[in-house]
Amino acid sequence: MKLLCALALIAAPVCAQEAAENLSQAPGAELRGLDKIAGASTDIPLSVGQTAEFGQLTVTLRECRYPADDPSSNAYAYLVIQEKATAKTEFEGWMIADSPALSSLDHPRYDIWVVRCKIN
Repeated sequence: MKLLCALALIAAPVCAQEAAENLSQAPGAELRGLDKIAGASTDIPLSVGQTAEFGQLTVTLRECRYPADDPSSNAYAYLVIQEKATAKTEFEGWMIADSPALSSLDHPRYDIWVVRCKIN
């Protein structure tokens, strides 16, 4: 029951934003990954359905949405992030570009966040 309540709290802002902003679907997204130990950041361009490797993680983009009237203002990406060695899911859900702490990857070594949707 607690899990359902938590999921509802996380999904509610995305649903409310979608209704308020008239979101459009994008064919891809640009993510940024940070290796906290090496101190190096890397841009990760992905198309919807594509998977990329970042360090010991695999990152799959399921969907990217953006406000139709202002594409550069925000981005919402549905991501699945897994450990390569174990296939353990570290994160699955929506990440929001202008609120990265709202729904973020909790990993001791890596951070990944949404920069923008790729419209072209």
